[in-house]
Amino acid sequence: LALQSSAPVPGFTASWARSLRATALPCHGEYEMRDPDKPEDVVHLTVVARDGTRHEMQGKVGDNLLYLFHRWQRTDPDVSLEGACEASLACSTCHVVLSPEHFDRLPEPIEEEEDMLDLATCLTSTSRLGCQIVLTKELDGMEVTLPAYSRNYYVDGHVPEPH
Repeated sequence: LALQSSAPVPGFTASWARSLRATALPCHGEYEMRDPDKPEDVVHLTVVARDGTRHEMQGKVGDNLLYLFHRWQRTDPDVSLEGACEASLACSTCHVVLSPEHFDRLPEPIEEEEDMLDLATCLTSTSRLGCQIVLTKELDGMEVTLPAYSRNYYVDGHVPEPH
């Protein structure tokens, strides 16, 4: 049942009325599981895995890097990225190292991301959290290096499955 009118509904708050939808809300990472609609939306990336092997990958404009990694790891486990907090800026398990020229093309990290990066292992001057990177055409050709290891301070050793 979808609310068709934008007029106030007596007895209901505006925020409740706006939450009614005819279609389901997308889940975390659902957008990233879809292929690009247009060829001009493709963004090419090179991922350097923890063992040093290089993997050519592609995403699309608007993809969140963490959830895109979740898609890739289904076919290539060498490019797995944990994301224990599901992009809520409560961990550093999606820490990645970016090529300097592409690092400079990203917006400045917010304070919460910087706080989580302080907890990351193998930190570099071009480190970012994958959950905070949204692909744009300006990032086409970016090299993303996975750090040698990451640490999940809550449940070390457990690797959650993307859902």
